[in-house]
Amino acid sequence: MHLCAGRECAMVRVRNCRSGRENASVLSGCAPRFRDFYSVSINPACPTLACMTQPTWPEVLTAAVSGTDLTVSQAEWAMRQVMQGRATGAQLGGLLMALRAKGESVAEVIGFRDAILDAAVPLDVDPNVLDIVGTGGDRFGTVNISSTASIVVAATGIPVVKHGNRAVSSKAGASDVLSELGIDLRLSPEGVARVLDDAGITFAWAAAFHPGFKHAGPVRAELGVPTAFNFLGPLVNPARAEANAVGVASLEVVPIITGVFRTRGATALVFRGEDGLDELTTTGYSRIWQITNGDMHEFDIHPRDLAMPTASIDDLLGGTPAENAATLRRTLAGERGPVRDVVLLNAAAGIVAYRLAQDPTQSDRNMIQRLIEARDIAAEAIDDGRATAKLQAWIEASERAGRE
Repeated sequence: MHLCAGRECAMVRVRNCRSGRENASVLSGCAPRFRDFYSVSINPACPTLACMTQPTWPEVLTAAVSGTDLTVSQAEWAMRQVMQGRATGAQLGGLLMALRAKGESVAEVIGFRDAILDAAVPLDVDPNVLDIVGTGGDRFGTVNISSTASIVVAATGIPVVKHGNRAVSSKAGASDVLSELGIDLRLSPEGVARVLDDAGITFAWAAAFHPGFKHAGPVRAELGVPTAFNFLGPLVNPARAEANAVGVASLEVVPIITGVFRTRGATALVFRGEDGLDELTTTGYSRIWQITNGDMHEFDIHPRDLAMPTASIDDLLGGTPAENAATLRRTLAGERGPVRDVVLLNAAAGIVAYRLAQDPTQSDRNMIQRLIEARDIAAEAIDDGRATAKLQAWIEASERAGRE
């Protein structure tokens, strides 16, 4: 036991998901923030993890159905049951719908995230990397903006570990288009890491690194409505990237995504187009939430702030994986127009996020100025041929890793 402000507090060890180390956290008696998030049943005679009472499905479901937010511990336990294939369809379906009805909390999503990452296939890479990703769900069917932007950012010298899956809101998701381009998605974790070393960019296919997702697939399909799984993707990159540029389609999800990043002390730019795109848009205004060291600042931007032309949604629509792959190649080769503009804007967000992770004092600088500088760096990487060369290097590194 530990004395805190004259009272005894049970202490447990909580794993730091970013560093892999364990940190002591006060969970009861004197730290309401931790107590609320990590509330657990503790045996006074044995205040250790081994002696804690495990949650049960009746306890978890009763709380959720009554509209009570689950603690991190309860949510983590429930998701661990799912990832291990121990939850029945009725248990998982009941939990997902109860949470959707009351609204998911930050604590619940943190618990889900921690359980998913603990169950993930390990990816042994330096976490000092960037991920540019969207939640999906905007239903517009645009070209693959974040995938193209990721290659452009990598061409500027920033290491990128992109995490994604099959199509959700577009006709062709990241893995669909990258596969069409010749990127091998079925590499071993060692192969994925080797590609990062060789090319400076790699792809962690969610289906390969999160095999536990298969246990939730049938229930999600039968429910047919969005659930917490729909926005967990950007939070569970197995590289545990230190820098994140995350597009969010649903405004109601923004407080959850930003809340998770703030609680974890991560660096991120979270953004949403006012048109509903899970990207920085060029059709009008976008909103950016900048998170660093637990602090958050909000910005509104418009293409004219960066002296960029506006576009219509129709200008950004995509097609099949083959069509989107061809658009990606043309954009990297220097084709000008609305697709290039939106790619540059989102590449700029990635560069700004990575620079912020390297130097938190960047947050003191004007956001528009930072985006303009980053946009120009991204444009130069396209125009001097580095972006096309980066894609080719990625394809070749992927082919080598697939043969080894």
